[in-house]
Amino acid sequence: MAVNVDTVYKTVLLILNKEQRGYMTPDEFNKTANQVQLEIYLKYFEDLNQLLRLPQVDLDYASRVLLLDEKISIFKTSTPINLDSNGFSLPNDLQELGTVVYNNIEIERVQRSEYYNLLKSDLTIPSENYPIYLYENGYIKVQPSSIDSNVIANYLRTPAVINWGFTVDSNRGNYVYNSGLSTNFELHQSEQTELILRILEYAGIVIRDPQIIQVAAQKVQQDNINEKQ
Repeated sequence: MAVNVDTVYKTVLLILNKEQRGYMTPDEFNKTANQVQLEIYLKYFEDLNQLLRLPQVDLDYASRVLLLDEKISIFKTSTPINLDSNGFSLPNDLQELGTVVYNNIEIERVQRSEYYNLLKSDLTIPSENYPIYLYENGYIKVQPSSIDSNVIANYLRTPAVINWGFTVDSNRGNYVYNSGLSTNFELHQSEQTELILRILEYAGIVIRDPQIIQVAAQKVQQDNINEKQ
């Protein structure tokens, strides 16, 4: 379940107004919120790398790796990819490339040095049953060249651009939330508190209030420490 963008924005405004710390416009919020969403998303990979080095518990609901994978799984997707003059083009929203498959056969990813060496030898030359690919500059080059369709890329996509959409009240001149013009956060619902805290940290910069920055940064840091204990 996604995190509602209106809930986050109104909570941020409520805290700012309660403390009489200023105001954050929808445009400021949208730009800040997208930055925060991306930061939290990218941090998943760093956290996962660290967690995999630690001993894990056997209980599913207590496994931090499984819980983190649940958050990442929101962004797991797959799509057919098409061949052009540069190779098979990858989706624009790709963040991390996973397996590449041809007719239910996984295509092996190789480095440039391996790629040319494998093509030179009759013993290792790729076939449609044992295909390989080289990934460079946003394209993948598949061998054998007879593979020109039916290739599927499994990957992690980047989060969608969130937006707190609005109309303007013609009488009062204030912003009125419009769900039809809005895009919610795509992060796991458990991230709502961290989203709010991190946006408040940026809000302190926007309205030049160091106290907000300090309090929000300390809370985010403590939450991160608690998660890893």
